[in-house]
Amino acid sequence: MKTRKIPMRKCVACQEMKPKKELVRIVRSPEGEVSVDPTGKKSGRGAYLCNQHSCFVLAKKKNSLGNQLKTTISEEVYAELEKGVQ
Repeated sequence: MKTRKIPMRKCVACQEMKPKKELVRIVRSPEGEVSVDPTGKKSGRGAYLCNQHSCFVLAKKKNSLGNQLKTTISEEVYAELEKGVQ
C-alpha cells in the first residue's frame, strides 16, 4: 500500500516545521473576523501555532499572529487560544 504524504506547516512562534494535525490553526475570514479553526478547513488566511503554552506566550509577545494574518488580534481570540493550549 502506498504511504500518504503528511502535510507540514510552520509554527509562527517557534518557526518549527510540524505535521499539520499537531498544530492549531487561526484563521482570518474574508470579512476580517479572526477565530480559532479546529477543523482546519475554514476559508481565509491561516496561521499555525504549536499546541504548547511556551509558543502561545511567544506569539502573543512578538505579535507574530497579527503580523502573519495582517490584522490586529483581539483579546477574546487570545483568551480562546489560551484555554485550548496545554
